[in-house]
Amino acid sequence: MAVPPINTPRSFWQAFWQALDERLGISALKYEVPEHAQGIWYSLGGISLMAFVVLVISGIWLAQFYDPMPEHVRASMEFILREAPGGFFMRNLHYWAANVVMVTVLLHMLRVLYTGSFKRPRELNWLVGVGLLAVTVGFVFTGTVLKWDQEAVEALEHNVEVAHLLGGIGTFFSPHFAERIPLLTRVFTAHVTVLPFLLVLLLIAHFLLIKLHGLAPNAFAHREATTRKTSGEPTRTTFLQHVGVVGAYALVGLGVLVFLSVALPAQLGPVPVEGVEVTKPWWPFLSLFALENWIGLRGLVWAGAAVFVALALVPLLDRTPYLHPSRRAAFLIAYALLALAMVALGLYAKFAPGAAHLG
Repeated sequence: MAVPPINTPRSFWQAFWQALDERLGISALKYEVPEHAQGIWYSLGGISLMAFVVLVISGIWLAQFYDPMPEHVRASMEFILREAPGGFFMRNLHYWAANVVMVTVLLHMLRVLYTGSFKRPRELNWLVGVGLLAVTVGFVFTGTVLKWDQEAVEALEHNVEVAHLLGGIGTFFSPHFAERIPLLTRVFTAHVTVLPFLLVLLLIAHFLLIKLHGLAPNAFAHREATTRKTSGEPTRTTFLQHVGVVGAYALVGLGVLVFLSVALPAQLGPVPVEGVEVTKPWWPFLSLFALENWIGLRGLVWAGAAVFVALALVPLLDRTPYLHPSRRAAFLIAYALLALAMVALGLYAKFAPGAAHLG
């Protein structure tokens, strides 16, 4: 009896893909992506993720030369910038990638807000997104402290006074929580372990919820938000192809990051002097800095908390099934005014004289 021929893949790469797909189920990601989700506005989340990858890679490299002990940290920063292999470039790449992440995360949330993509049944994913924003802000703050110049020391002193203001709630952020370990060292630990752990957990939840509910319906097609899947909408690509589109945007962004890292290197501020307030915070915190000028440290704390409460309340304040912006005008105007107020406060703080807040 003749032995039937064995069906073998036509090439090595087909065999490799078949073996990989059999074990990882990658083909499950070939589900269709609706036409309205093409383009850069629906790619902002993916671009943010790619920029986070750049932050992780550059951060791992920088950590090889960084000493988080207060008596050694300044010397290690200067070593990174002047002598460490690739240190100058990696530090600047890290700085500009952090700016990109902050901008794209905010734009991504604004797009979700404008298109009503947080509505039923996607409310929980919006809250996960608010958590991701909080973690991103935590990265920005701890990263500011770790460069250990005058701005960094003032940021850390603000951290200590906020901890005292919050009482028992702020114990973990106080130097008294672990008196044998310098607070700077603990900030470094939070930056490289605690915050990445929280980030990964929230990203997993974010992606699983997107996979469960699918992308939100087209806000401009007069569809209702309660649609769980977008199966009735025109499609052009699969998710894997959409990832390729996001990757293309990310490659362009990486080119921009490399250019900025070379052409506009981040400056390390002067050697820090404790108890002196002469700097202003990085741009994400300028609006809170303005309120601190007027109200004091309590203004910074409660205004920051109020912003996150306002974001968390979004799914409760806009519970109608409508997605089209024209049918949600009052809600969008209210949040647009909040955003404009924060921008105006930030511009005021940028050009207004500083004030003493500590002590």
